Amino acid sequence: MDIRGAAGALLAAFTLVAAVPAPAAAARHQTTIVNFDRGGNQLTRFDVEGHAVDAHDGDLALFGDRYYLYGTSYDCGYGLRVRGTPFCGFKVYSSPDLVHWTDRGPLFDASTAAWQRRCAPPTFGCYRPHVVYNARTDRYVLWINGYDNRSGYHVFTSRHPAGPFEEEAEPTLRHMGTGPGFNNGDFDLFVDADGSGYIAYTDISRRHAQVVERLDDTYTTGTGKAADVGAIRSEGPSLFRRGAAYYLVYGNTCPYCAARTEFRTASSPLGPWSATTTISANSCQGQPALVAPIPTTSGTAYLYGADLWNSRRPNQALANYFWAPLSFAADGAIRPISCVATARLTLAAGSPGEPVVPSDVDQTAGRDGFRTHCDIGASWSRLQSFTPSRTGSLSGASLTTFQSGWPDQDLVLEVVRVDARLQPVGAPLRTITVPRDRIGWSARSITVRPGVVVLAGDRYAILARTSSKRGCYGFAFNDATPYRSGSAAYRKGTAAWTAETGRSLKFDTRMTGGALTGRGGCGPDPCE
Repeated sequence: MDIRGAAGALLAAFTLVAAVPAPAAAARHQTTIVNFDRGGNQLTRFDVEGHAVDAHDGDLALFGDRYYLYGTSYDCGYGLRVRGTPFCGFKVYSSPDLVHWTDRGPLFDASTAAWQRRCAPPTFGCYRPHVVYNARTDRYVLWINGYDNRSGYHVFTSRHPAGPFEEEAEPTLRHMGTGPGFNNGDFDLFVDADGSGYIAYTDISRRHAQVVERLDDTYTTGTGKAADVGAIRSEGPSLFRRGAAYYLVYGNTCPYCAARTEFRTASSPLGPWSATTTISANSCQGQPALVAPIPTTSGTAYLYGADLWNSRRPNQALANYFWAPLSFAADGAIRPISCVATARLTLAAGSPGEPVVPSDVDQTAGRDGFRTHCDIGASWSRLQSFTPSRTGSLSGASLTTFQSGWPDQDLVLEVVRVDARLQPVGAPLRTITVPRDRIGWSARSITVRPGVVVLAGDRYAILARTSSKRGCYGFAFNDATPYRSGSAAYRKGTAAWTAETGRSLKFDTRMTGGALTGRGGCGPDPCE
């Protein structure tokens, strides 16, 4: 992200297959991507372990029989030009169905002093990871955007789509700066049916002009063969081919905002390019990020993606996603984008995925339909009640939480008995302090180990509080399909608790038979 400022379907399917290793045979699978709830509220996407997907301003690609989502991580608290915040690096997730995502970890180690100098404030960050496969070299090629060198980019290669990636020499492009700074910004990588590679990039020095340049045979540097698209004051380009036509989809310059989505077409990646057409005034509350060719049983779907930035608070780890296939008119023009709540695809390459569910889970609010909010602090506390299905030891209690605004005190989780009005009864059964440095900025499931006996059918609650007067701790909540054997509640100061009927926080509890298990706490790996 920049800081300033019908042969067509058959050919398109061939283009996708030619660019990546051939997918293994897989059964057709219908998948449903959920963007919003019925009220139009953005929903958080969780991985198979129950943690929010934390990969932003990146790309989506199919390699073999798996989909890979690449993106910038914000979980460590990175903030644009916020001194003292670290650079979190880049992450990759894989999925068999575009819904169930497995966290595959970082693309490379960005915690080193060298990468922190390159990407952490006061520099202007590193963004936009894109990966393509090079059939000639049998390497996956990763590019990222930065502001610490002349080209504006760093290039890496790996034998595997999830890495780890190793850095190559700095690329050379037609348009370069004279030193570190605002040289080139947002970009996209594209591999054509004949194996030729291209980069579409934003030349910041020339009023954020869009440029398409051919890459060399390794896809690690430019050739100097480049053409101006004609767009200025623009960013977030995505270059793809449909039939005989090439498309460039992009937005106007505005960091972390709701931007326009526009497109141009050409008969060659090097142009000439058509005039621009606007297809969304606000990119469905976000900023255009990607267009990914997805093979379906009815031809290639061109899945449009936008980053739904968290503009209300400076915590982009909470940013959500909008994904839906583009629609085309008979003349090939992209129709205006419809901000649909759900998108259904019958995948030609895919298989059903499923979440990871521990065998000892007793009660859970589930993983779908959740939004996030942050207010747990010195003035506000939250709880979620639950009813055990059997008598035994409460071996685990998980609550999805995150931090914003750098709280100066730890989070305290308690297991308490509650009455029918959700008022705590007696002393807490267990009080566990979760160190604030164990809580990320994206919504993650934090598990503590109370080790207390609970009785089947009785009412209990997981209570979250803190004495922090700075920042807040957050939670994920569901108002559409809440947990039926309990409810959420809140308290302001020392007032009585107010039940929120029809709402649940994202939680689960784990049980083992028998008696008390030790003193309780966070276990050997504190507060996992």
